[in-house]
Amino acid sequence: MKVLAPLSLGFTTLKNRFVMGSMHTGLEDHKRDLPALTRYFVERAKGGVGLIITGGYSPNRLGRLTPGGGSFHSKSLARAHQDLTKAVHEHEAKICLQLLHAGRYSYHPFLVAPSRLKSPISPFTPFAMPGFLVRSTIGDFAKAAENAKLAGYDGVEIMGSEGYLIHQFWSERTNRRTDEFGGSLENRMRFALEIVRETRKRVGPDFILIFRISILDLVEGGAAPEEIVKFAKELKRAGVTILNSGIGWHEARIPTIASVVPRAAFTKVTAELKEAVRIPVIATNRINDPLTAEEVIARGDADLVSMARPFLADPYFVLKTAENRVSEINPCIACNQACLDHIFENKKASCLVNPAACEEQDWILTPAKNPKKFAVIGAGPAGLNAAIRLLEAGHTVTVFEKSGSLGGQFNLAARIPGKGEYQGSIDHWVSEIKRLGGQIRLNREIKGAFEIKGFDEVILATGVKPRIPSIPGSDLPHVHRYDEILSGKVAPKHIIVIIGAGGIAIDTASYILHQHSEFDLDSKAYFKHWGIDPTQKSGLIPNFKPARTRLSLTLLQRSSGGMGRGLGKTTGWIHRLDLKRSGVRYFNSLSYESITPEGVSVVLKDGTKKLIPAQQVILCAGQESEIALKEVCEKNGIPFRVIGGAKLATEIDAKRAIREAWELARP
Repeated sequence: MKVLAPLSLGFTTLKNRFVMGSMHTGLEDHKRDLPALTRYFVERAKGGVGLIITGGYSPNRLGRLTPGGGSFHSKSLARAHQDLTKAVHEHEAKICLQLLHAGRYSYHPFLVAPSRLKSPISPFTPFAMPGFLVRSTIGDFAKAAENAKLAGYDGVEIMGSEGYLIHQFWSERTNRRTDEFGGSLENRMRFALEIVRETRKRVGPDFILIFRISILDLVEGGAAPEEIVKFAKELKRAGVTILNSGIGWHEARIPTIASVVPRAAFTKVTAELKEAVRIPVIATNRINDPLTAEEVIARGDADLVSMARPFLADPYFVLKTAENRVSEINPCIACNQACLDHIFENKKASCLVNPAACEEQDWILTPAKNPKKFAVIGAGPAGLNAAIRLLEAGHTVTVFEKSGSLGGQFNLAARIPGKGEYQGSIDHWVSEIKRLGGQIRLNREIKGAFEIKGFDEVILATGVKPRIPSIPGSDLPHVHRYDEILSGKVAPKHIIVIIGAGGIAIDTASYILHQHSEFDLDSKAYFKHWGIDPTQKSGLIPNFKPARTRLSLTLLQRSSGGMGRGLGKTTGWIHRLDLKRSGVRYFNSLSYESITPEGVSVVLKDGTKKLIPAQQVILCAGQESEIALKEVCEKNGIPFRVIGGAKLATEIDAKRAIREAWELARP
């Protein structure tokens, strides 16, 4: 495979084309977390990745993302990192430190930026940087790179995209300066170029210098393609070793890394940059499987491929690829629920499909001293993961599933446009159970104790069932549960009312809107759907107007608050925006009177009564645990444990379900 071939940089060689891209984990900010951060990186180095790029460290205190955020301005911190870099190098991987000044994206009151323009994603207005501070910040970047070299890093990545400080300087959107660092393109490029020149001067020629450049801004006031190419060529002249592709500002209202984005959607744009500069270029965003990575390199779209979240999901991604064990790779589903959502909540990053991420020392699996025979009832995410972990510990496991399909709620989720990646997890879990010697019994509903006789312990992972609300008319023939719609048993009509506005309701509405769409599978369709045109300034279609649905689709919710308010911070906005601009209606703070053949009768918050017409009503009003087997086990003295939705059904939470499944195999 071409993606496994080494890449010479002249003064050093990367052993393959896989890059573990920068992603903040919450372990970068304090010295006390260095041992955990070291274990995290070492596990990926052992897993075969060629180059690791750390989470972002600010070159000075003002540039930190948060008040307690990590910076790399001191030699003492650099020396503390020497054990980390040494441990990574023992496994023949290279590692670079990312230098990131947040600028107006900082979440502290002393933030600075090129101009006094508030970001829509920060509560604070920045101070405009005076000339002397601009100059000292250039020196701070170079000094931080020197510290990185002292720490034993092979290089640094200078973050110049995604709307952070350097990007703010070179963009007309955020730079209103009238001095030598503002105005013309040449002046706006000056800050970045002087950082690169000064850094190269300080660290010498034999040090990897990566610059992350925005190749698509996806916001108004962004750069034109010819400006990006000119900037890239100047960066090459200034001493950059590798260019990394940055896609979109953080404030852009277009998804760039969520599961709705097709795999490798932006690599054609990276290919154009590669052709222009003729130095190594990294492709990034939504590359999460070996085949896609190989295609990117084989086509010549890039010299390296960057993945961050896939290495959270499986540290041994590269090794398994090299050893032709691709089916054993635990795939990233781009859900963001335990990684990016955690970071935005000031929590340590983890991974929905790999709870051991960033907690490697706490999840070392030891063989069972007294192997048991387990029956796992239910083949959703909880049941399948429980089976895998118990098998890995040396137990004997049989999985019983009452239906004819595997995956539980994940099986329904995989049908939602933009969530097709979920099927990859189901396929992987089933493959692992079979590889490890487990048994799976489909169409086997366990009702009595005699059916689980002979097992030492039972794991109840029976999941949830839709809750039927006590609304008069809920039993009418045009009223259906969400699972009947998502499974394809019942076809959607044209005038629809959905009872509920939580995660399941949003998914159901998305399914109805886009059930015949290809926008999440094909880059051209995705670009068209979201108004992207890489040939235009900012990468946006001029005067773009999103398509409106021809359906009448209305979501109703008893409580106040926004539609889908419980969804994750980094993905919830995508679904809400998509439904809103498609013309989906939403009413909250209401009470239900009845469901009739004509529609749903409600009382609005101002006390007025309203009949919302509906040919079809879909119930998305929560879930209830399947608990019948719990009573069977209790009455017959059968040892059992309950996990996942069967344990708690207030929200469908695959993250919690999988973590509980993994905990079963702990000593």
